[in-house]
Amino acid sequence: MGKKRNRRKEILDQIAWLEETYCDGCFLKSTFRKEYGKTYAQSFCIQQCTVGEQMRQYGEMLLSAPPRPRQ
Repeated sequence: MGKKRNRRKEILDQIAWLEETYCDGCFLKSTFRKEYGKTYAQSFCIQQCTVGEQMRQYGEMLLSAPPRPRQ
């Protein structure tokens, strides 16, 4: 069971890395947010951006991973 928890952390770390590397400072994200609003920008990122697609796949992996135990 420890391996599944480690896998969950690896997935979260990968999502954070993707966001820091590609999303922070993204020209399209900031432009769409200014011109069309936050909802449109998020929708674009999730549906049309390759990085957003990768994040969505990681999110699906997280949904299948066991939740973190409460402390």
